[in-house]
Amino acid sequence: MPTEIPLTLHNRQRAVPLDTRWLRSYARHILPECLAESGDGRFALRDVGEIAIAIVSDRAIAAVHQRFMQMPGATDVITFEHGDVVVSAETARARAAELGHGVESELALYIVHALLHLNGFDDTSPRAAARMRRVQDRLWREGLTQLPPPPEI
Repeated sequence: MPTEIPLTLHNRQRAVPLDTRWLRSYARHILPECLAESGDGRFALRDVGEIAIAIVSDRAIAAVHQRFMQMPGATDVITFEHGDVVVSAETARARAAELGHGVESELALYIVHALLHLNGFDDTSPRAAARMRRVQDRLWREGLTQLPPPPEI
């Protein structure tokens, strides 16, 4: 099974200080784990030529949300089936504060979520969402325990 899918991660926002080196390391670490989990048995993530993760502001993700999904407002993560992923640092910061963990950990969760979408998981029905959440939470937590925690910024 190929695990050498090129993966890039770029911080395209300035509002939230981030350790992009840790996030890049987490994404590359968790990718093989996500490759092994398929929501529909097709393992489509294996066929993605490149994964490009952009960390953006709420304003930027709201524009993407409106343009490509015809839905107003910011969201946490948007995944395109060809491998582009857009995540919001501001949404992650707010959610991380609610849950009592760091923004990098929250962004790591969004990355796992996106990779699972690319591998055939969906969250459009309550049953599918619950299944995806179980796999996502397990992989996210395992990934967090296997890497040194992100430094406090």
